Amino acid sequence: MSDNRDYFHALEFLYSKSLILHDTTQFHPVLWFYFLDAIAHIDYTAGVLGFNYQSPKNLMAGEYLRWRIDEEKKGDRALFAPFVEWLSKVHPDEFMKLPELWRRIYLPDDVASYRSFRIVLEPDSREPLPASVLTRYVTEFFSQPVLMSLYEDSALASFFNEFRRTRPAGNTG
Repeated sequence: MSDNRDYFHALEFLYSKSLILHDTTQFHPVLWFYFLDAIAHIDYTAGVLGFNYQSPKNLMAGEYLRWRIDEEKKGDRALFAPFVEWLSKVHPDEFMKLPELWRRIYLPDDVASYRSFRIVLEPDSREPLPASVLTRYVTEFFSQPVLMSLYEDSALASFFNEFRRTRPAGNTG
C-alpha cells in the first residue's frame, strides 16, 4: 500500500515532464483535450490521495475538472468515447497502442471510471489506487509514441477523423 510520500513522488514525476520538444498547436484538438483531461485526472487522483482533500491544490483541480465536464460535451469532443469503442472493434491493433487509462475508462464494458474525478479501476475495492499505477500512466502518456499520436497528421488522428466522417450528424453514441 502506498503512503502519502509515494503520491507526492508521483506528482513530482508528473510535474517533471515537459512538452517543450512538441508543438502542441499541431496536436489534434480532441486528442489534445483528452490528453490533458487524463493528466488532470492523474493529478487529481494523486492529489487527493497524497494531500488533504480540502487543500487548495485539490480544490483548484476539482474546479478545473468540474469545468471540463461541460467542455467534453462540445463539438467533436463528445465523439471520443464512442471513437475508442469503435477503434477497439475496427482497429484493435491501434486500440492497443492507446494509453491504458484511455482503454480502460472509455470502454463501456470496463468497470474503470472517473468517480468524483478520481481514477477508480476497481469500484468494489476499498484500497486506494497505488501510486505506482499513476506513475505508470504518466510514463505512458509522455512516451514518444503516445505524444506523436496526438499530432493532426498521426494515424490516430486520421482514424478519429474517419470515425467522425462516418457518424450520422448529431450521433455521438
